[in-house]
Amino acid sequence: MLNKRKGQVKKDVPADTLVGRRTEIKGDLSFSGGLYVEGVIRGNVQATGEGDSTLTLAEAGRIEGDVIVPHAVINGEVNGSVRSSDYISLLEKARVTGDVYYNLIEMAMGSEVNGNLLHQGAGQAQAALPSHEVGEQTILE
Repeated sequence: MLNKRKGQVKKDVPADTLVGRRTEIKGDLSFSGGLYVEGVIRGNVQATGEGDSTLTLAEAGRIEGDVIVPHAVINGEVNGSVRSSDYISLLEKARVTGDVYYNLIEMAMGSEVNGNLLHQGAGQAQAALPSHEVGEQTILE
């Protein structure tokens, strides 16, 4: 998955969805397959489907919200908790401000986590984003 010589994601990782460098999304995002982010997402990001989804956050990318995915390759900035049920790879420019829940983790020299690293066992269910019901509406925190 990683190109060890350059510390970058290999090009053969499929990306079904691209959030470009000049793109800003305001609101929660659900995806399946591959999501490649170079822009900004101001909201929670959650993978849906079979469990083989991968989030790739480029160096210029930023997520301001919680992330729940099976696979994550992060080289940008996340301001929120990250939950990865399978593996997470933090490359040298990764900056996470929040707790990181992982089964397998790889951290490159220079990556930064300002929060707790919390191991969750293999096969442990991925937690959904916390929500509160108010009348007929569901509000995500």
